[in-house]
Amino acid sequence: MGENVVKMVDIDKRFPGVHALKKCSFELDKGEVHALIGENGAGKSTLMKVLTGVHDKNSGTIYYKGKDVDINSPKAAQELGISIIHQELNLMPDLTVAENIFIGREPMRFKGLFCDSALQNKMAKELLNSMNVKIDPNVKVEQLTVAQQQMIEIAKALSYHSEVLIMDEPTAALTESEIDELFRIIQELKDKGVGIVYISHRMEELKKICDRVTVMRDGEYVGMRNMNEVTINEIITMMVGREIYEEVHDLNREQNQEVVLEVKNLTRGKKVKNVGFQLKKGEILGFAGLMGAGRTEVARCLFGADSRDSGEIFIKGKKVNIQSPRDAVANGIGYLSEDRKRYGLVLGLDVNTNIAMATMPSFSNRFGFLKEDEETVNATKYISALDIKTPSGKQLVQNLSGGNQQKVVIGKWLTRNCDILIFDEPTRGIDVGAKSEIYRLLNELADQGKSIIMISSELPEVLRMSHRIIVMCEGKITGELSRNEATQERIMTCATDRTA
Repeated sequence: MGENVVKMVDIDKRFPGVHALKKCSFELDKGEVHALIGENGAGKSTLMKVLTGVHDKNSGTIYYKGKDVDINSPKAAQELGISIIHQELNLMPDLTVAENIFIGREPMRFKGLFCDSALQNKMAKELLNSMNVKIDPNVKVEQLTVAQQQMIEIAKALSYHSEVLIMDEPTAALTESEIDELFRIIQELKDKGVGIVYISHRMEELKKICDRVTVMRDGEYVGMRNMNEVTINEIITMMVGREIYEEVHDLNREQNQEVVLEVKNLTRGKKVKNVGFQLKKGEILGFAGLMGAGRTEVARCLFGADSRDSGEIFIKGKKVNIQSPRDAVANGIGYLSEDRKRYGLVLGLDVNTNIAMATMPSFSNRFGFLKEDEETVNATKYISALDIKTPSGKQLVQNLSGGNQQKVVIGKWLTRNCDILIFDEPTRGIDVGAKSEIYRLLNELADQGKSIIMISSELPEVLRMSHRIIVMCEGKITGELSRNEATQERIMTCATDRTA
C-alpha cells in the first residue's frame, strides 16, 4: 500500500459500566479507501470519535503521518487534517452554500467588522470547481438535494485541507445515480492522496470503492483484509462470528395461529417501502436489520407517532385507522421506544405516576383529582411482579438504573393491558443481569397471550427470543425466517440485501 497517514494501536476506551473499545487497531494509507465495518454496537463510531477528538482514549497510541499525536478535541483533529462527515448531515439550511462551508472562518474586511461575501463565494466556487461539482455557492442549502448537501459537507471538510476524511454511511439516503456521483468524487479524492475511512453496511458497494476492510466486533478488532482477497460472505462471517452463550427459551411450544395484527403495504417516504407482515397471538416477532433499515420507522407508523403515506392496519381482522398514539393505545397497542428517557418516561415524576401514565383517567375521580391510593396499589403490584428495584413507588424514575427504568415502562403498558406490545431495542444500555430479567418478562408476556414485536440490533438476542424473524434493509422487508432456519449469517445476508 501507499504512505501511512493514520495508525491507531491498542486503543482502549471505557465508559461507566461499558468497555467500549478493547485494544483496537486501525490504519489508513494516503490515497486509500479503507472500509470500517461491524454490526451496530461493534465500536466503529466510538473508534472514529477517538480519532476525531470527540472522546479521549483511556490508553493506546495514535500516529498521524508517523508522529505520536494527542487528539483531545474535534478542533485539534481538524487542525491536523482529519474531518468526519456524519450520517446525519450537519448543515444550516437557512445559510448559503458558501456560508456553510466557511462558517466560523469567514474572510473579513474593514478591519474584521464585516464578512467579505464576495471573496467567500469566490473561495467556495474554487473549492467546488476543484471537485468538479457544479453548485452555486450563493444558493441556500435548503434548496439542495441530499446528495448535493453531502457534496457541501465534503467541500467543507476539504476546506480544512483535510488529508483524512471519515464518511459514516454516506449513501444511506442517496439514489443510485447520486451514489455514482459520490463514488466519482471519492475516486478524485483518492487520486489527490486523501485517505478515506468508509463506514457502511452495504456490502456490495464496499467491493466497488474500497481497497481494504477492517472488521470490528463487540468493541474489538477482528481483522483486516485486502478487499480484492476476501469475499463478502467471509466478511459477514467475521462480523457475526461470536457464539451465543445464553440458554435459548423453549420456542417449540405449539404456536397459536390467530392473527392479531396484519399490516399491508405500509409506506412512509424512503424510510418504509411497502411493508407487510402478520403478528400472531402469543408470538414474539423479531425485527432485525442494520442501522437505517427502517425498523423503528415501521414501529412509529404502527403506533401513530409518524404519519404513513399509505398502507392498511388490521387488528383481529378489523381494519383500524391509527393516526396518533392515542388511536394506537385505544386499539390495544403499546410502544416501548428505544429512547425510553425521551419517549417512555417522565424522569422528574415518581414510579407510581409513570406506571399509571397511560391509564391516568382510570386513576382520577370525576372532578379530575388523582386517586393516589389506587395509583399506589397498582404500582406496588407491578413493582413486585416486575421486580423493580426501588426504595418505594415514590422514588423519582430518574434515580433508577436503566434496567429498572425499562421495567417501569413495561409496567405502564401492562397497566393499560395492551394486547400488542412493540419493544424497540428493549435491552439497549442495560447490564447483563437486567437483560436476563427483560428476556424473562418478554417470554412470560408471550406465554400469557400477549403479542410482541421486538426490534433489536443484537443478533444473538433476536435468535434467542423470536418465534419468527423479519429482516429489513433500506426500508424494505428482505427476508422472513422461522426460528429453525434462522442463523446469524442468514440474517446478515438478508440485512445486506444479498438475497437476489
